[in-house]
Amino acid sequence: MKVLVAPDKFKGSLTAAEVASAVASGLTDVHPGLEVKTLPVADGGDGTVDAAVAAGYERVRVPARGPTGERVTASYAARGDTAVVELAEASGLHRLPGAPAPLTATSAGTGDVIAAAVRAGCRRIVLGVGGSACTDGGAGMLSALGARLLDAAGRELPLGGAALLRLASLDVSGLSEVDIELASDVDNPLYGPHGAAAVYGPQKGASPEEVETLDAALRNWASIAGSDFASRPGAGAAGGVGFAAMAVLGARMRPGIELLLDLLGFDGALAGASLVVTGEGSLDEQTLSGKAPAGVARAAAAKGIPCVAVSGRCQLSAAKLRDAGISAAYALTDLEPDPSRCMAEAAPLLRRLAHRLAIDQLNA
Repeated sequence: MKVLVAPDKFKGSLTAAEVASAVASGLTDVHPGLEVKTLPVADGGDGTVDAAVAAGYERVRVPARGPTGERVTASYAARGDTAVVELAEASGLHRLPGAPAPLTATSAGTGDVIAAAVRAGCRRIVLGVGGSACTDGGAGMLSALGARLLDAAGRELPLGGAALLRLASLDVSGLSEVDIELASDVDNPLYGPHGAAAVYGPQKGASPEEVETLDAALRNWASIAGSDFASRPGAGAAGGVGFAAMAVLGARMRPGIELLLDLLGFDGALAGASLVVTGEGSLDEQTLSGKAPAGVARAAAAKGIPCVAVSGRCQLSAAKLRDAGISAAYALTDLEPDPSRCMAEAAPLLRRLAHRLAIDQLNA
């Protein structure tokens, strides 16, 4: 019997690779001769580069600008002429040096990473968009790739979303050519009540007045960069980076987990498996909207292979789990009701949880 362990991270406690290792150890504790294949996964958000590296890609570290312009060391994953770039590596909320900067935070660092990958010979860029600190419509990313954003006097605009209110023209003559595929599960448009500023701005520290400013700036940005793309699903991803990638760079968007599973060689890893174990920190309603466990379960079901899940906590009914293709779920809170202990002792608890899973699922 072969088991494929393909989880996402447990955010705040374990990386996807650490989750996979703990589960694999627990399974083989109970069944020492069991063949276990681990394939950490991601859906385009935090951990995407780590998942690619675990699948055999090379980690490449490069200098880049953080969301408020400070220098950071970011990384992308490379194999052949393909680079996996994770927006959060340079432009994520965790890169903020202090307080949020909703009006001035920039995606320029993501452009720095893409440019470095292109200079290194990568021709295909898979861009995971999630966890961004900025709402600049992707303008900073474009400027790092050679575009010029000018005001009415022909002066280049400063970085940040609010500055787009003064944008008068966009010069793309110096823009680097790059083939980009967007990995995202976000379907928001660029602006409006369901747009990047209204929905995600408050998470990035924007007050109601700042949300209005950013929304107006994104409307102006779209009128110049490509209004036809503003209402496309995913245009509002990562503060509008999805819009810039599609409207100006010609990027194609695919569901994040679907694209990442292809990239990581999921079908090949699945061959011969009798059971798939997936998971993430919290199994909840968001899981059902394109998150990694639902994507893994769907891919396993397409091959007729049952799938179970592990998590820190599970807030989904058995019926909803079954609808998502997950036949059973095992949560750390089944063993330890204290959430803080679940976070602090996630690895040993997860190994114990895998013992229960092995007895339930593999002893038939």
